[in-house]
Amino acid sequence: MRFEIEGNPDYGEVIVELGPGDELLAEPGAMSRMSSNMEAQSKRLGSFFGALIRKMFGGESFFVGRFTHPDGGSVTIAPRLPGTVTHRQMNGDSVFLTAGAFLACTPGLTVKAKFGGLRALFSGEGAFLIEVSGTGELFYNAYGGVVEQTVAGKFTVDTGHLVAFEPSLQYTIGGMGNLKSTFLSGEGLVIKFQGNGKVWVQTRTLDGLASWLTPRL
Repeated sequence: MRFEIEGNPDYGEVIVELGPGDELLAEPGAMSRMSSNMEAQSKRLGSFFGALIRKMFGGESFFVGRFTHPDGGSVTIAPRLPGTVTHRQMNGDSVFLTAGAFLACTPGLTVKAKFGGLRALFSGEGAFLIEVSGTGELFYNAYGGVVEQTVAGKFTVDTGHLVAFEPSLQYTIGGMGNLKSTFLSGEGLVIKFQGNGKVWVQTRTLDGLASWLTPRL
């Protein structure tokens, strides 16, 4: 399997060349175009209960699209929102994605939901994280550009800007300080990381765009 990411950082998409016997799993509705005779089916990720959790809280669907071609062909996957598509080569490790960030992966990876804690219910970003683990190719998306940050100690990210992070990091969700400073700062809830690992954040948020547009409608 070969792939090429085009359109970053504004309108990213990934073009995947599949050989005979290769397959790609992608978020339903993310297929932009594909070769003739490409076989597209639906496949359930994990248990029904896990899928139900993702549907209700994690932003991910019950099913993914499964793309194969008997002789090899290409399929282009594009996210719903404009922004950056990111690739990660997984080698038996794990990474956490926020709700809606999952775009596509190869079959060697396991995708499941992880409860983010009770405070995540009020963060506005979904109560569940998506844990991806195993060996294979992972593609995920962000709204705007993606910034990679190496954490060695403590690091704070607005919940709306968080895209992904490594499981070596511990985290808590809370306010910027006391109740007054949390509400007056306009920042709402933040996620506070501690430890050593990497975090990926997006430069824009959909909620920010919606807040800017609403008074102008």
